[in-house]
Amino acid sequence: MAEPAAPGARGGPLTGVRVVDITTIFMGPSATQMLGDLGADVIKVESPGGGDVVRGIGPQGDQRMGPLFLAMNRNKRSIGLDLKHPEGRAALLELARGADVLTYNVRPQAMARLGLDYETLAAINPRLIVVGMFGFSQRGRYAASAAFDDLIQAASGFPDVIARATGGPPRYLPVTLADRTVGLYAFGVISAALYARERTGRGQRVDVPMFETMVPQVLGDHLYGHTFVPPQGDFGYPRLLSPERRPYATRDGHVCCLIYTDAQWRALLQAIGQPGLFDSDPRFASIATRTRHITALYGLVAEEIGRRTTAEMQALLAEADIPVFPMHTLESLLDDGHLHDIGFFSETEHPQVGRIRQMAVPSEWSATPPPEPTPAPRVGEHSRAVLREIGYDEARIDALMRTGAAFEPNDEPGDSA
Repeated sequence: MAEPAAPGARGGPLTGVRVVDITTIFMGPSATQMLGDLGADVIKVESPGGGDVVRGIGPQGDQRMGPLFLAMNRNKRSIGLDLKHPEGRAALLELARGADVLTYNVRPQAMARLGLDYETLAAINPRLIVVGMFGFSQRGRYAASAAFDDLIQAASGFPDVIARATGGPPRYLPVTLADRTVGLYAFGVISAALYARERTGRGQRVDVPMFETMVPQVLGDHLYGHTFVPPQGDFGYPRLLSPERRPYATRDGHVCCLIYTDAQWRALLQAIGQPGLFDSDPRFASIATRTRHITALYGLVAEEIGRRTTAEMQALLAEADIPVFPMHTLESLLDDGHLHDIGFFSETEHPQVGRIRQMAVPSEWSATPPPEPTPAPRVGEHSRAVLREIGYDEARIDALMRTGAAFEPNDEPGDSA
């Protein structure tokens, strides 16, 4: 794993872009890691008391370098600042003066209490793009409400559609879906805002609310009949809500396939020895009739697949030109042949916690490839270097460290030099 390069010298499509990142936990850090992966100089601003709370989750949490933190904070530098201290806030404003983007994921009211509202930041740097990722649009009644992944999953209707599909109780998805989806959307928003600034010469404030980002992820599929006024049917896309939409059990495992088009259904019925069924059974007549009867048709598929082994079904479906894939487990994913072909997983030495496994940047570029990754930083690891870059001399830096307005690893419990 590479050592951090000089600012703007790492390479990649976003080289030269500086991001001041005040975000923590999952949503914001996932967005800013994507920027760092593509070459942006991401400066993670961390607070006293151990920095980003996600550092403490899981193995190596006592070293403030847990697996979730490692997964979302490579290609960043860390500066320790107490933004409630006047000198810490002043250092943050100096950072913002020379930055392209500033990201935060607290409520805007909290930024205003710190004296870091958009108007203050824009007065210092009119080209600055200030991106807030938080729970709700500031134009509605939920504006001041806190939000986390579970709350937004529930507010957006995910547990409801899971209950409708399974017949069981409402449940959250066992991934931080809202945080990561909103983080991905914010990454796109930031890229678009940078392009807009190239055209206009001006920065702007951009709000990325979680609730409003996630509602279309559910209702885009499940508004369904209520798309029309008055409604022409019920809520819910039947195919997605069918209890039979799942990996199919074989005699020795599971297989996943999607039969969608007329040609695919004909091919499947031919392959399982029922070639005349497509024309004789009116349920197969069109995609509309298949959708209305999808649970019964998926049940037929499940029954046929259950009579065969996984290898037999893969060969049969592949020969019929029907998309098919075995079902991975978390364990088997690490041994996937395709991912090995492209070097998706790699092992590298992290300077603090030793050998770690990491995943590749998924995009592949012909002219401006992503740079070599740099390790997730210790809390405040780059405080002195970043302060020097914004014009602080050693005496002033030492004064900040003495007052606690800034700090570095040796000043934080749980960190070692």
